[in-house]
Amino acid sequence: MSIISKKGDSNHWISFSDVMTGLMVIFMFIAISYMLEAQKKQDERDEIFKEFKQTKEDLYNELNDEFKNDFQEWKVVLDKDLSIKFINPDVLFKAGQSTIPYKFSNLLDDFLPRYFNILLKDTFRDKIAEIRIEGHTDMTPTNSWEIPYIGNLKLSQMRSASVMNQFISSPFYSSLLAKDRSWLQFNLTANGMSYGKTLDADKGFTYDTKNPVNKTFSRRVEFRIVTTSDKVVEKVLEEINNKK
Repeated sequence: MSIISKKGDSNHWISFSDVMTGLMVIFMFIAISYMLEAQKKQDERDEIFKEFKQTKEDLYNELNDEFKNDFQEWKVVLDKDLSIKFINPDVLFKAGQSTIPYKFSNLLDDFLPRYFNILLKDTFRDKIAEIRIEGHTDMTPTNSWEIPYIGNLKLSQMRSASVMNQFISSPFYSSLLAKDRSWLQFNLTANGMSYGKTLDADKGFTYDTKNPVNKTFSRRVEFRIVTTSDKVVEKVLEEINNKK
């Protein structure tokens, strides 16, 4: 009896051992599969960030090569974030007004065709999600009967719309192919920013630097490019933050 019992126990333990081995193999494959999937996602993220950086650099270099001499004369700032800031008070809008002054109008006639000729290139077209014309003000209220931020928001919106109107009314825009005009209508926007993004004396955002507002630099018009990679990077960062 004891021999038979021991033999049965041995078969039982062999069977249990086989089950455990099988489970370990399954868990190992699950772990490997998970690691491969994680590595795939990381590779995709790395590729996105690589494309994001390369697109920014290529656009910056094209714009800089085209305008570097003019920007010095015009007192215009091209930043690495692909924003172009027109900050020369001698040519910009008069206080409280949204009519484009003569000097600024002439400058835009020179700038706009060359700027959009770059952005309409096949090299960049598919990598651009939005082109923003932004109007910015300092913190001086435009009138006494509105909330200052809202009054300045309306003024900055009218200024950006005035710039948009000059572009849409230009011979250059009229000469574009229908598909190019359609693309611009979809991607080009005019935005009033009020005094939400005032600048300091070093042209940095006062929200970040905590430095005093420079009224001259804060009263400006900006052209800003948002790339398709910007949108994807935002999504990736959001996913990473949600996992924390």
